[in-house]
Formats: sequence, C-alpha cells, structure tokens
Amino acid sequence: MANLSLKHIYKVYPNGTKAVNDFNMQIEDKEFIVFVGPSGCGKSTTLRMIAGLEEISAGELKIGDVVVNGLEPKDRDIAMVFQNYALYPHMTIYDNIAFGLQMRKMPKEEIDKRVREAAEVLGITDYLKKKPKEMSGGQRQRVALGRAIVREPKVMLLDEPLSNLDAKLRTQMRSEIVKLHKKLQTTFIYVTHDQVEAMTMGTRIVVMKDGFIKQTDTPKNLYKYPANKFVAGFIGTPQMNFFEGTLLKIQDKIRIDFANTDASLTVPYSALTKIIPQYFDGKRKVTIGFRSEDISLDPVKVKNCDTVLKVKISHTEELGTETLVYGDINMEGDGFADNGTRVIIKSGGFKEYQFGQTIDAAFDVNAIHLFDSDTEESILPRVPEYNYLNCKVSGRKLLTLGGEFDLPAAISCDDGDYQLLLPVGALTDGESSATVMSCEKVSNKYLLLLKTKGQRLFALSDNAQKEGQINFGIDFKQISIVKEGKEVVSPLPLENSLDATFVMEKVAEQGNSKRKKNAYSFVVEGKKFACPEEVSAKMFAAFSGRKVFNTEFSCEFSPYDLLVEEEGMTATVLDVLDFGREKFAKCMLNGKVVYVCTDKMLCGEIKLLPNLNKVSVIEKERQIRII
Repeated sequence: MANLSLKHIYKVYPNGTKAVNDFNMQIEDKEFIVFVGPSGCGKSTTLRMIAGLEEISAGELKIGDVVVNGLEPKDRDIAMVFQNYALYPHMTIYDNIAFGLQMRKMPKEEIDKRVREAAEVLGITDYLKKKPKEMSGGQRQRVALGRAIVREPKVMLLDEPLSNLDAKLRTQMRSEIVKLHKKLQTTFIYVTHDQVEAMTMGTRIVVMKDGFIKQTDTPKNLYKYPANKFVAGFIGTPQMNFFEGTLLKIQDKIRIDFANTDASLTVPYSALTKIIPQYFDGKRKVTIGFRSEDISLDPVKVKNCDTVLKVKISHTEELGTETLVYGDINMEGDGFADNGTRVIIKSGGFKEYQFGQTIDAAFDVNAIHLFDSDTEESILPRVPEYNYLNCKVSGRKLLTLGGEFDLPAAISCDDGDYQLLLPVGALTDGESSATVMSCEKVSNKYLLLLKTKGQRLFALSDNAQKEGQINFGIDFKQISIVKEGKEVVSPLPLENSLDATFVMEKVAEQGNSKRKKNAYSFVVEGKKFACPEEVSAKMFAAFSGRKVFNTEFSCEFSPYDLLVEEEGMTATVLDVLDFGREKFAKCMLNGKVVYVCTDKMLCGEIKLLPNLNKVSVIEKERQIRII
C-alpha cells in the first residue's frame, strides 16, 4: 500500500484557465479521502491527474516514494472506478472482472483466485456467469469495484461512482464501499458532489471551490469549525442560517445586532475572545451563522436561555423524526425569501405551528459562527492568528500582560501607548508566568488558553500542557506594534524573494574529460549556483512539455537559508538587527532588501550563498508555485 504526496499541483489549460490551483496535501496510507464540491470546482480534474489521465501543469505528485508525474497510468499501480461503470456488455461478469488481469497476462489460476475472492467480498458470486444487462445498477457498480479490487492496487480512485443510483441504492452502496475500504486496508480517494456521502464516508474531506482547496479536515471538524462561509454553507443539511449584522463591545459584553431587523443578542465577551478587536466597533459588517439544530423552540430551553429572539413562523416541513420550521426574525419578513433574516429551525417530529405565529427561539451562542462579510473567512477561528493586547512602551520596556519585557535593540519605538499584535506562535520559554486554563489539540499542535495578571492569552505548543503554572517569553521578531491603525514596528519578513532562471550546460564527467553530461544550475540575481539533483528533477517534473530554461522565476529563501560565505552573491550590510537570542543582517542585494540570520556583527560587503535544498520556486508568468 502507499501514501500520496501532492505538492503545489496545478492544472492550467492553454487558454490560461486554472482548473486546479496550488493543491497541497499529504495522504497517509489506508486513509479514505473524499474530494467534495460543486460542479466545476476541480475535484475530478485532481483525481484524473493522480490517475495519469490528465497532465499535471505544475507541481510534484508522489505515490509512495516515487514521483509519478511522467509515468503512464498503467505504471502507477492505481485502479479507478468511473461514474458510468464502463462494463463490457458482451462479456460475462467473470470476464469483466478478469479482463484487466488477462491483459497483463497473469496466470489463469491466479486470475480465477482473485476474481472469486473479489466476488465473495462484494456478494456477487452467484452472478459471475451473467451479463451486465441482467443486473441492477447497484450490482453493476459492485462489478466495477470488483474489476478494480482484483488489481490489488496501492491506491483506489473512485469518481462519483454512486451518482447514477437511486437514493436507496446510494445509501446501501455507501455502506458497502466503507466496509470494502476497511477490508482491503488500502488508500481510497473518492470524488463526489454530495456532502452527505462525504460526511459519512471520509476519514478526511477536501472541500473545493473554483479550483482552490477551501478546507481540509475530518468530517467532525468541518462541521464544527468551518474556515469560511462557503464550507459552513456547503456542509450540513439544511444549510446553515446566515444573517448580516455587527458586533459592539460594551464592557465585558458583546452585543450582536442583526441587520434589517431590530433583533439583537447580548453575549459574554469570554465567548468571543478569539475575534479580532476591530470587529467590535459596532460598524464593521459581519456574517452571523447558526445551524438549525443550534436554535431551539423547546419551552424549557427557551426559559433557561439568556439569548432569545422572536421568530415569526411562515411554514413547516414534516420529516417524521423532526420538523423543519421556517420563519423570520424580522416581523415584517415572510420567511420564504433568503434576505438575511430568514431562519430554519429543527424541531421535534410532528410539531404543529401556525402560519404567522410569533414564538420565542433560544440561540446557542456557544455554537455561533462569525465570518467577515467581504472575505467570507471565519473571524472566530479554531486557532486565532494573534493576541490583540494593549501595551505601553517606556524607557526600552514593553509594558503588557501586567508585566515588563525588555525590548531588544532591533526594535525602535517611541514611548507611548500602543496595541500589540502578538502571534499565538510567538510565545517562547521565558521568565514570565501564566496559568494554563485549557489545552486543545488542533491537528499536530496544541492550542493553550493562558491567564496571566487577569488577562487571557492564546499560545501554540508542540506538546500537551497540564493545567497549572508555566513560564513564557516573547519572540520579538514576530510581533507588530500598532498605533492608530498604523504599524510602528513590523515583524521580520519570513521570506527573501530573488529573481532567478534555470540553466543547463555541458560539463565533463568526472574521470573522463571526453564524455559530457548535463549540469543544471539556478542563476540567482546574476550569480550561478549548482542545482541539487532532487530540485532539478522537480523542475522538470513541473514543466512537462514547457521550456523550463526560458522562464523567469522567483526563488524564495528564509533568512536562515541565505548563508554568509566566502563566495556567492555580493550584498551590502545596511544594519544588524539584534533580537536578543538571534541576530539578522539587513542587506541590500541588487536593489532588494534581504534578511540573513547571523551570529556576527557584520558590516560592509558580504557574500551570500543560497541553500538550494531549501528553495521555494514560483513561476512569475502564471504565478504558479513549482517547489
């Protein structure tokens, strides 16, 4: 079996249309991955690139440890199940399943063994002598699966295999495919536009739109922590309720005002501490989301809830075990038009409500979702990007979090009052103390909620932390200090972007001056550097059929990957920024400012050697990340 690695995968058509944009994903062995999204989002194109049926415009695709960009589909050790079954009508079921093995000239005994084992797994042993026309849609789909199973592939690819079946068969076959995955213990990649299929089958789901990945996560996390409005609305039935509104902070409370109505809710600030403070001005538009099950009409819940709104009932839908109640939080609304005040509520089965009836509804603010109205990205993320803190600078001291921190020499800031933007990843070991209030695992990190001198603080940790006292410090190269909306102190840039081209030359082989071989280099800012073999292989894999040698690139290096050496690109040191634990030389290189980590006080001209093993490469014309 095998894992898959997709790095910076693009599909660009000759007319410039990008069907898939910078697709990045690591798929572990035996995972069940589902690509889901509306028609035209790029999910099937991505699957076909994995299969080798569609050429990769740029990027690197690995199956196991092998780069397969240039391999034919038959050499990739994958099997694919198509939407339309693609069975041969004149062959028996046995021959349909065996056909691929027969073409590979496998021994008859082995073919017979594999076919009968697959038929037993799929429950179609009694149909092996029949023709496809004698079978139902669900049985034909099993045959298509059987044809893939007998290949014993590293990866199974399934492209909307259930879309031609009726609702009952779809439900049945969903269970069959999940059971099959557990039995075969191989990697499955499944494409569908049906979010119910995605939620019930996948160990992880990739939600796509317009060729971009909008979010990748487990079904539970997609549902509970959507990263944007699109995912929030796409996942879940019925769709999440969306309202427009504003947030206003009043002491330790937040008032949520809904647009196009007088309705409002007041919630504790502690429930919304992850939100950027700028959204609490009562003016900035936000989108407010509540799932239908997080709004209740139960009289007991309404009585015990502090966040209640009036809803005018318009109509209901009886679904047996539950009733969908449609209404409007605007007493002038009709509950039919999706005008930003309509609401759908899940209620108990066979509940009766009168048209035009006004009723109290309890909104669970612990389940609220909030999005920026313009970008549609979540402003209540699972992991906040920054801690927004008030601070004061006085005599080379930063006063915040109830304590004092010595400002490093690299930071120049006048005395006064400011706002500190402290990234959650910028807390390090130090001498200040805080209390761990909670520790939540998010992917491969731990989000800590700390409390120090009465203030809350979020931090990221590589390890789980027990509740209790810990010490912390601040990585000052990551912080921003802001006054009246303007950045006074900026974080150190994470990347240095340099112009480059990729070149080839003939050089003599070692030990034989008459024989020549191809040698590849990057010319970075006019200086040539030998290219590592692995990097040159990625360049050629990404540029199948294109003139890689006539293309302009941007090569990005972190401050740690530009090394001060005796040979290299000539740069002039402008300043050395001392952040205490680390120093960085600010240099001028061909009119560009670059930053280089150093342990010395440099001055004058220096030589910089780029670490091409750590390079990140962007093709300028199409703005495609190659490596």
